[in-house]
Amino acid sequence: MIDPPVTLPPKRVTRAPVRPSAVRYPVLVVVFVCAACGLVYELELVALASYLIGDSVTQASVVLSLMVFAMGVGSLLAKRLRCRAAVGFGLVEGGLALIGGCSALVLYAAFAWIGEARYVLVGFSLAIGVLIGAEIPLLMSLIQKAESARAPGAREKEGARDPAGTVADLFAADYVGALVGGLAFPFLLLPWLGQLTGALVTGAVNAVAGGGLVLWLFRRDLTPRSRAVLIAANVTVLAVLATATVLVDDFERAARRAVYGDSVRVAVHTDLQEVVVTGERGGPPDLFVDGRLRVGGQDEYRYHESLVHPAMNGPHARVLIIGGGDGLAAREVLRYPGVRSVTVVEVDPGVVRLARTNPELAALNGHAYRDPRVRVEFADGFRWLRGAAEGGRYDVVISDLPDPGISASTKLYSQEFYGLASRVLADGGRLVVHVGSVSARPRTFWTVDSTLRAAGFATRPYSARGRGARVAAGPDRAERADRSPDVSTGTGDWGYLLAVADTYPPDLGLAPDAPRLRSLTVDDLGAGARAAEATRDPRGAVPPPSTLVHPRYGG
Repeated sequence: MIDPPVTLPPKRVTRAPVRPSAVRYPVLVVVFVCAACGLVYELELVALASYLIGDSVTQASVVLSLMVFAMGVGSLLAKRLRCRAAVGFGLVEGGLALIGGCSALVLYAAFAWIGEARYVLVGFSLAIGVLIGAEIPLLMSLIQKAESARAPGAREKEGARDPAGTVADLFAADYVGALVGGLAFPFLLLPWLGQLTGALVTGAVNAVAGGGLVLWLFRRDLTPRSRAVLIAANVTVLAVLATATVLVDDFERAARRAVYGDSVRVAVHTDLQEVVVTGERGGPPDLFVDGRLRVGGQDEYRYHESLVHPAMNGPHARVLIIGGGDGLAAREVLRYPGVRSVTVVEVDPGVVRLARTNPELAALNGHAYRDPRVRVEFADGFRWLRGAAEGGRYDVVISDLPDPGISASTKLYSQEFYGLASRVLADGGRLVVHVGSVSARPRTFWTVDSTLRAAGFATRPYSARGRGARVAAGPDRAERADRSPDVSTGTGDWGYLLAVADTYPPDLGLAPDAPRLRSLTVDDLGAGARAAEATRDPRGAVPPPSTLVHPRYGG
């Protein structure tokens, strides 16, 4: 008897489990890349906000504190996505790439066309922080899910890893990635690509890393619909970033015209800052450094005559100018026949190069750098003074620097800096300091006065008026307009302190051999001294001096 054939049930095919190393190591690499991108976004916001708004200490504090807070919020919100960790992580990385990559572009656009960037800065800090905070919890869920799906035999063979070890690996990759991102921003991205393009390229790298991990390694955790959504989202993000990268130069030119007007002549990025020359053809140029007016061509002579000539009332054979890379202070000094040498200490060679080669600026400074008496030292003023004690003494030291409210220049208005300056002054030598507007920021003005006195100087305050003291363009245009006492006339003032290392304040006057001046007279100096004295605290309160470890100049 022949038995009937027996049909066996089909064998169930079981997919081989994913080896833990095949999940863990790619995830750690992506954590490394995403951490680097996240820190670049933070540094981009800090750098651009410091440029647009000023006071880098405040901007760094706002951005970093808001981001850290938002990261905690993001970690809590990530709990709701743990059941769909793969698609959740993919969408988080796509959103982070888009928001972080476009953050610098939108921040600059808000300032250029709206005139206010603070609220945009806060919004981006919070949004980027929330998305960064959601990354680690979602990746932790993905790793645990992948390892729990392994067959028991495989688990015993390879050895189970506890959650604490997984967390340690993730945070180690995160911290090392942050280190690389923090170093790549100032040394690679900023000098090679600039702030706008650097952020866009970082966003593209972020999108490729995050989206690629999910669509490749965790593709089995995605439904067809989720996969289609992630692919469409990542393609859209990359298309937006690529389009913005192609158009970034046109955008930057349009934004620059919105900020500075249509008369931009030259715009260059040096190794340290952005330098822009504006002005109508045939007219005097205006010079902006990092968006702040340094030279108002229409009446810069009022500023430089008031800065230089009162300090030249006395011996002036050897003169030291700290700052003043535009050559305009040197132009005034060289008008005295008794001057034998002028040393200009400028931190940015690009400013001096432009002052030498740009026809309008070179004509404005009288081609001062062609004079054989002028010697240029490219160095930070503070460091240069520390090593200049044995290099001879100067009859006049002129501090032609940005306002002390700008954080980068705060140390050049410190008690330690003025102590170094006193070491290079000859007997009877004079130091003159530009302090910014005395009427708009009287506390800052008198803080510099207290700092000079603490360093052993006796001071004589005075001021001068001019249209260039209230700039109507550039990133600080709104702040200056709000603080200016003469908004209707468009005039403002510059504050100065003339100091000697003595017990008695110096006389405020002009040297007997002073050249013929366009605006400054002895009577003007007297009126400027009275105007400056009128801004003292009526209660007689004296602000404390500013030091390196305790700077006292606010925004």
